[in-house]
Amino acid sequence: MTEPDTTVLYSVQSVSKVYKMGEVDVWALREASLEVLDSEFLIIVGPSGSGKSTLLNLIGGMDRPTSGRLLYLGRDLSQATDAELTEFRRDEVGFVFQFYNLVPTLTALENVQVSVELSADPMDAAEALRMVNLADKADNFPSQLSGGEQQRVAIARALAGNPRLLLCDEPTGALDLETSRQVLGLLAGLRRDFKKTVILITHNGAVAGIGQRVAIIRDGTIDSIRVNERPVPAEEVRW
Repeated sequence: MTEPDTTVLYSVQSVSKVYKMGEVDVWALREASLEVLDSEFLIIVGPSGSGKSTLLNLIGGMDRPTSGRLLYLGRDLSQATDAELTEFRRDEVGFVFQFYNLVPTLTALENVQVSVELSADPMDAAEALRMVNLADKADNFPSQLSGGEQQRVAIARALAGNPRLLLCDEPTGALDLETSRQVLGLLAGLRRDFKKTVILITHNGAVAGIGQRVAIIRDGTIDSIRVNERPVPAEEVRW
């Protein structure tokens, strides 16, 4: 497997996120720090409520930290304006969600084209579908696709914006084992063949083996980070 670049693409520096619940402060993240290398497959593992979705949203410019810094290629996004964060999400980030978030009245191709129309430097929508092996399903509506096919359309939609960073929020959470293997293999291939940086969050520790590095998050902070010297091929993942 191709090794990731040693360039630090994204740096999370002592980031905390506090939500106000009446007079109570709820700490979703507490002094979390993490470096993301260019073109790596990073898995962030933690139980429900550990702060992993909050961390992913902050990395993706969907939210702002209460304190700390978020540096993308040295640029401090924690100080960015709303317009600058919108531009960052549009040009640099592709999101893949657990429940696909496809528009039910649009075909697979049309769902992907939505991303193309928003991007400053998109790829061809049909090519994006081909990359996820769904060229023959271009005219199908989401209701005519399996769960795994819908997730692959969602990945194609994220890819079509030609982002550098793919953020995946429990992308196998609604899928069976075999379909999950297909989706994980696809993500690993995108990292390997197209030099995308992939960050995947999950509560499922069995998924961790496919990543090049694994970050364990507990109680809102990064507890440990380990390197997988020999990442597990997707077809060998089991739970």
